[in-house]
Amino acid sequence: MPKKTQTNQLLGYPPQARLLIINADDFGMCHSIHEATIHSFREGLTSSCTLMVPCPWSLHAMRFLQENPDIPFGVHLTAICENPTYRWKPISSLEKVPSLVGAGGYFHDLESIDKFVRQVDLDEIETEFRAQIEVVLAAGLKPTHLDSHCHVHTRREAIFERVLKMALHYGLAVRAHTEPVIERLRREGLPCNDHDVLDSYHIDSPHLTKGDKLYCYQQLLRELPSGLSEWAIHPGIECGELKAMEATWEVRKADFDFLISPEAKKITREEGVVILNYRPLQKFWQADKKS
Repeated sequence: MPKKTQTNQLLGYPPQARLLIINADDFGMCHSIHEATIHSFREGLTSSCTLMVPCPWSLHAMRFLQENPDIPFGVHLTAICENPTYRWKPISSLEKVPSLVGAGGYFHDLESIDKFVRQVDLDEIETEFRAQIEVVLAAGLKPTHLDSHCHVHTRREAIFERVLKMALHYGLAVRAHTEPVIERLRREGLPCNDHDVLDSYHIDSPHLTKGDKLYCYQQLLRELPSGLSEWAIHPGIECGELKAMEATWEVRKADFDFLISPEAKKITREEGVVILNYRPLQKFWQADKKS
């Protein structure tokens, strides 16, 4: 079976089919992102989202998911807090996870992520990640997959192995962000994306104008390769809250504008792109759990 068509075959699609998961990351981070995510589900191309349990708007997000069980979502495992004046802490008691926190008991910031990933205690990060998953399950919710904020779960192999173990335990799929992780899951016969995940924060400049970003996305849709791709999109509605929280708020506004644009749906239809979520993949991960 050719590597680039393994997931297509498992999911019942021909090798040349172009499959795409459009995941709205950071659900629950703030009100602007919360509203943008919901609107992009109802009116746009968003097919999945991932919930940040430690963040201030997570309770509101979980209530929305309880009231809308048809919405596919995963757990956006969180161990980094990138905004210097808008902070969040672990779900676990701090004495259980001291290597996860810095000043004030908050998660470490983005500038120190490489050092954090190298030095974090593996048992402690597993403890916190499991706690975040358990909060979601205790709310009666049924997530489809795991990924992580700032891609922490793929920045160190040992962390990924812990997350993979948790995914198999809970019957959840895992986002495969880069080729080494994709190859790791292929060896297990598990369906995953066939190409590196496209992160909307890494598309050219974070200060692209609305028109430039829309054109970029349109071209990416037209050039989408065969197999399963995933786009990690970060929608946000322009407002004072978002601007105060994040200097790169324009990225989120441009993402939202694209997701709800008529052009996005039109090109998707014209190109025959199949929009998916993680539910079809999750069935194989749950079967692996039962075996």
